[in-house]
Formats: sequence, structure tokens, C-alpha cells
Amino acid sequence: MKNVFSYFIPAVALTLLSCGAGSGDDVAFEKVSADKTVSLTADADAPQCIVHMQMDAAKADGNAERAKAINEAVAVQMLGIEGATLQQAVDSFANKYTADYVANMAPLYREDRGDELKHPWYEYRYSIDTETRDGRDGVVVYLVTLDYYEGGAHGINQLLPLNFDARTGSQLHLSDVFVPGYESRLTDILLDALQESTSTKSIEELHDQGYLYSMDMFASENFVLDKDHITFIYNPYEIAPYAVGIVELEVNYDDLKDILK
Repeated sequence: MKNVFSYFIPAVALTLLSCGAGSGDDVAFEKVSADKTVSLTADADAPQCIVHMQMDAAKADGNAERAKAINEAVAVQMLGIEGATLQQAVDSFANKYTADYVANMAPLYREDRGDELKHPWYEYRYSIDTETRDGRDGVVVYLVTLDYYEGGAHGINQLLPLNFDARTGSQLHLSDVFVPGYESRLTDILLDALQESTSTKSIEELHDQGYLYSMDMFASENFVLDKDHITFIYNPYEIAPYAVGIVELEVNYDDLKDILK
């Protein structure tokens, strides 16, 4: 008989990111992780839920408030958990996700387990991996890769970036980067960038390729403040069908100078 809670392994490894070298704004990160697998029932061939999480946690290293601000933002936005360290949040998320899987899906599976074609519907996975890097001067870029499957025709893969002020740990939003009233101008610039990347010249041609078919162009809050450009990231279904995948639009700072703060 398979143990429903088959294993749970927390681990810590160390990685460093230097941001603004020589400026006193260096930020150090350590890896916090959790791996957990549960079986949906006690049956030997029961479907499983596999959770893999490996995330970067900012270290205090002389600036505890900055580290706390970064880690709390990551925990809230990526895991929906407040008031915990990032390791605690990772552990709590893995426990709750797998417990909810068993509670919600086991009754349904017991009705379907005689149908082998439905077995894959119950094989869940949830994976988060992160990396950090230097961005624009004084900016820490925190990149989250999320991959999960919860039944249906296919899994979901998303790229979710966060940008932090390396001095304070405050998260940077579009409103922190652009002047008030930037929205219309930025949307036009991004539409031009999309047309250039798809070799199209009109909305109609974009529609023909599946882009913006049932939505308007918008400035995504999923953006990366790179050294010489901003990368705007659109995950599947945001501006195009799933088959298109993740869309990344790079816009040079020079092209944004009239709306940048």
C-alpha cells in the first residue's frame, strides 16, 4: 500500500546575485525548496500530484528590511501567503496544494478509476523555479517559471517576472517606471512592437495569426527592467492562443524616453 504522503524534502542551497557592483546595493539570495508527492488513493497505480518548488530567498546580510520586503512580495504574489518566511511559505503551499488535491479529486477519481482513458486527468503537477539577475542600474530582476497541470488538454507554462529596488527591496510597478498618463502611449508602442515581431502591418493581419482576436493590446505588469530595454511578457491566452506560447516584446529605453520617469 502506497503512503499517501510519500515524501517531503526541504533543502537549502546558496546562490549570489550582485546588483550594482560597487554601489553597496549587492543583494544575496539563497535557495529554499520543497518537493512533495502524494498519491490520490491507496491503490498501487493511483494518480499522483507532484509538487516541485525551488525559489530564491533574499538574505538579510546587513539589510534585513530589504530582504523582508523582497521575500514577502514573492510569497504573496507567487504563493498567496502572508506573514511567513519564504521557506515557510513554500512548505505551506506544498502541503496545502497536495492536501486540496486529495480532498477535491479523490471522490471524482473513485467514480472514474475504471476508465483508463481518464487516468491521466488526475496526474497533477505543480512546479516553480526561479532565478535572479542584474537589471537596470539599481534593479534586481526576479524571474519565476511556473509550470502546472491540473487536468484538461494540456499544462500551463508561465513566466512571471518581478523587479525590485536593490536599495530598499520595494517592488517596482509600471507606475514607478513611467510618468502619469503613460498608458495610451505605451500601448501604442507595444502594438508596434508586436506587429514588428510578427511581420504584420494591421490589426486584421494580427487577427489572422491569432493575436488580439478577442482582446485589446495592453501594457503587461509582467515586465523585466533589463539594462538597455524593457521586456514585456505575455503568457498564453493573454494576447494569443495557447499554441503561440509565451510572447516577449523588447522595447529600448530610447523609444520610451518621452514617458519614462
